[in-house]
Amino acid sequence: MSASAATLAASTKGFSASSKKRVFVASNTAEGIRSFDWNAATGDLTDASVGAKIDMVDWICFSSDRKYLFAACEVDSFNGKPTGELASFRVADGKLEQLSGVNSASKGTCQCAIDHTGNVLISADYGGGSAASFKVTDGKLSELVWSEHYTAHGPNPDRQESAHAHFASFSPDNRFAYVNDLGGDMIHIYTFSTQTAELKRAGAYHSEPGVGPRTLHFHPNGHTAYSMNEMASSVDVLKWNKADGSLTRVNTVHLLPPNAPLPDKKDAPQGNTGCDTVITKDGRFVYFANRGTDFLYSFKADPATGALTPMVKTGTGGKTPRNFTLDPSEKWLLVADQNSNNLAIFARDAATGKLAKDGKKVDCPTPMCIVFL
Repeated sequence: MSASAATLAASTKGFSASSKKRVFVASNTAEGIRSFDWNAATGDLTDASVGAKIDMVDWICFSSDRKYLFAACEVDSFNGKPTGELASFRVADGKLEQLSGVNSASKGTCQCAIDHTGNVLISADYGGGSAASFKVTDGKLSELVWSEHYTAHGPNPDRQESAHAHFASFSPDNRFAYVNDLGGDMIHIYTFSTQTAELKRAGAYHSEPGVGPRTLHFHPNGHTAYSMNEMASSVDVLKWNKADGSLTRVNTVHLLPPNAPLPDKKDAPQGNTGCDTVITKDGRFVYFANRGTDFLYSFKADPATGALTPMVKTGTGGKTPRNFTLDPSEKWLLVADQNSNNLAIFARDAATGKLAKDGKKVDCPTPMCIVFL
């Protein structure tokens, strides 16, 4: 595959950030990153063509100043090596210009995260069971600075035969980094340097065996985090200790009834698979997705404690909700339905947290991740 990405003009001339919001969607195809225009007044998403031609993008994220976008590409090889690719782009007038492309630590590069200073990028390799860090300078990625290949494995021989790094994140105070290892039933904890991008081990959180921790998100109260367990379709509600970065389980919330039947679908061979998490800015509502049953689960959250109270579940109307997000107004929730090749848009009542029963649909090839500029 080619490492270069062409800068493409927006399909709508005179693009203005004040009148529209640009949305980028990671596509697990040769089209890489798709562009859309978002109208928050109507909830309309208009295709603005290809943002960057770069193969098999699983995840994208912005620097905090929105000047740079970073992508994790799940390719089998890059630069002649059996790894995935990490790429970076300059963002200007709603368009992308590629700045760099470097090798990840191993195959199956599925996610990346940028720290709050914009100086450190961490990648997670599902297939290779590894994580890596990179120094970022003016949006450009260095070669790999640090990496670790994990060796732990869980009790499920089909899903946990080896380590599977799935998600990297940073603590609210930017002092600690975390890597969820679905295969090893643990979250690795590190300190890191914003000057060198070097990581140092600071501990680990161990989940119940066989649950497969997939993602980690921090509540705005500054002491609660949610770890989505993919294989159990449950959420560990965690206490985050600011002093040492440790995570302690408070309780576990199950998204499905005990012994719930697995979906009999060819496109959901892994059954009831918990996926991702979205938290409102005020911390009053939390949403979770399940790829096996194609539902979003709405919860009220205690802003002070992060405790969850279930509300309702909403069908996405598509297949395999890989990722979802709120628009900046938080009046709409957008879902990337991976296996039905569409984005779904649900109106949201900001006061009650309730989602509309049905959503609009917009075509998009193999959508994996949605971000607003």
